Parts: sequence; structure tokens; C-alpha cells
Amino acid sequence: MVFPRRRPVRRATLALGLTAVLALLCCAGGATAFVMTMYAVEEDNAYALTLGCGTEGRIDVDGDLPLVPPYDAHQMRNAAIIINVGIELDVPPRGWVIAVATAIQESTLRNLGHLGTANDHDSLGLFQQRPSMGWGTPQQVQDPVYASTKFYEKLLTVPDWQNRPLTVAAQAVQVSAYPDAYAEHEPEAEAIVSALTGGAGRADGASVDLSCADGADIAASGWTAPIPGAVGSGFRTASRPSHNGVDIGAKKETPIRAAAAGKVIVSRCDPDNRGRLSCNVDGYPGKGGCGWFVDILHADDVITRYCHMVRKPLVRKNDTVRAGEVIGYVGSSGNSSGPHLHFEVHLNRDRSSRGAIDPVPFMQARGAPFTADQ
Repeated sequence: MVFPRRRPVRRATLALGLTAVLALLCCAGGATAFVMTMYAVEEDNAYALTLGCGTEGRIDVDGDLPLVPPYDAHQMRNAAIIINVGIELDVPPRGWVIAVATAIQESTLRNLGHLGTANDHDSLGLFQQRPSMGWGTPQQVQDPVYASTKFYEKLLTVPDWQNRPLTVAAQAVQVSAYPDAYAEHEPEAEAIVSALTGGAGRADGASVDLSCADGADIAASGWTAPIPGAVGSGFRTASRPSHNGVDIGAKKETPIRAAAAGKVIVSRCDPDNRGRLSCNVDGYPGKGGCGWFVDILHADDVITRYCHMVRKPLVRKNDTVRAGEVIGYVGSSGNSSGPHLHFEVHLNRDRSSRGAIDPVPFMQARGAPFTADQ
């Protein structure tokens, strides 16, 4: 057991917006190039995620490493060591992101020694592990390889850790007095892991040269496609300028999965254009409404929406869901011409059309693209 600690003395203060850039190369169903649409959550200090297919094998920590500002070469080398240890221990890439985010919060990726009166008890090293609490000797916990190994060993004992929110998994290892702080660093941890590996990798324990999650796999980013299938009707097309999401055709009763861990904020029948709550029958074009639908709030104030379910969702408002958890089944309720999932992504906790963005590049950037080959 690790005693709760104060917030670490050194901590990065960063804007946590994301900007998806460049063309991505994914590995689901063959090598297919996807051109990214530019978008930004915040204008300043946004992190660019470029999730390619990744590199196989260990990172050369003594070579020239890419930099992810504001982190310098020393900090990136420590991150590379954390990732290398994860590779050697066969920890799935999602674990690398959790470990790097934890080290950012605890030490800003610096191998801290004793800080005198500013020190939190006897906390030391990248993860601020305490010798007095059984993590090892002072010399050991200041060895990045040893410290990373101990972190991963504890993480792997946490049940269902890959599907849980990053902050929950990290807190289960660290037992911090500031358990919510780890989630703040998830975007930058993803960017660092992506930069060092050429792609954040798959999170199911497969070879690290794959970045795109297949089927119900959870990507290293913690995201997964809600159902298998390619996009039919796109986001705000010329023929449907008010279409604030994408449609993925699927058979009735196809399980719909939460795209990432989060909290259910809406689960109900959406009234049609006449104000009727008529979700238990198939809909039709022009009827209006989402039918049975669910909204989930995720880290970084992202909201996902799942429309046209065949019946009342399996989850209720205020439920906490894991990534990949089944929340309902495909149907054709509401404004629908046939069975499909209408899927939306909203930023800044804005459920209105103003917060909606194109889900295709958003999911692509998280290694969880929509593809018929899942």
C-alpha cells in the first residue's frame, strides 16, 4: 500500500487540446492511407497525434529521439525507457500510455532524487515510488528500468485495467491523493508514445507494429470502434449538411459498444418531430429524433452519441462504462430508413450541433477507425 501523496512538486502545465494532422497509415484489412481532416480542440499548444503502424522492437534510447514539446531529450529518453520495459514485459501498448501519463504527473518524466523539505515523504524517481512502502531501495527506485518494471507489475494485477479509464488504472497502482490528475496527461502521453513508436500500437497484446484496433480490440489510446462496419452516410455532406455524425449500416441486434470509458449522461427515447416517444417501433425518414439513444462523457470533455437503438439501452444515466462495454443493440428507431448506428462525437462537453465534429478523423487518430474489415 502506498500512502496518499501531495501533488508532485514539478508538474507540466499544458493546454490539453488535440489536433489531428497528416495522413495516417493503418493496418486493419491491409495498408490503406487515410487523409486526416484538420481540427482542433484548442488553438494553443495542441498535441498532434500521428498514429501510424508503429515500429517493431525496442526503441534506441541512445539515438536521436523525436521531441514532443515541451518535453526535452532527457524526458523523452525516460519515456522511451518506460516503453521499452513495457515491450520487454509484453505489456500491451495501452499500458505504455498509462505508465507515461503517470510518470508525467508524478515527475514530469524526470528521474527525481530527494527534494529536501519539498520532498513528499521518501518519494523518488520517475514514479515517485517510496522505499519505505516496499517499492525497493532508494537506488532501485531511481533506476528508470527498475521503477518502470515495478509499475507494470502492479498495473498487470489490476482487473480489467485496459478497459478502465486511465486515471482509474493509474490510481490503482499509485494510490495518490490526487487520483483525477492522471487523466489530464492522457493526450500528451498518447502523443509521446506515438512519436517514439511511430504509432501507439494495438492494446490487445499483439505485435507492436499494429496501431489500428480490430473488432472489439481496445487501441492504445483507450478507444474502440462502436460497431464493425464502414461509414455509409458521412458527416455534414453536401446532401445532408445538418447530419452531425456518421451512419454505419449493420444488422438489427448488432451489439453497440462504448467507444471509450466514461460516464453515461443521457439514456432515453428521443421524441420525434411531433413530440411522440415512439421508439419501440421502426422509424422512417423525416420522422425526426434519435430514437433510443445514449450519450457518454469521456476524458477531455469529449462526448459520444449512439442513436437508433432497437430497444431501451442497457445502460442508464450516471452509469460508468468501460471501453468496449455493450451499451445497446443496433435498430432503426427514430429518424431512420433502416437498421444502422448513427454515431456522433462532440467536443468541449457541448452536446449541441456546435460541438459536433467529424467522427472519422477523430476515431482514426485514436487507432480505432471505422472499417468493414474488422
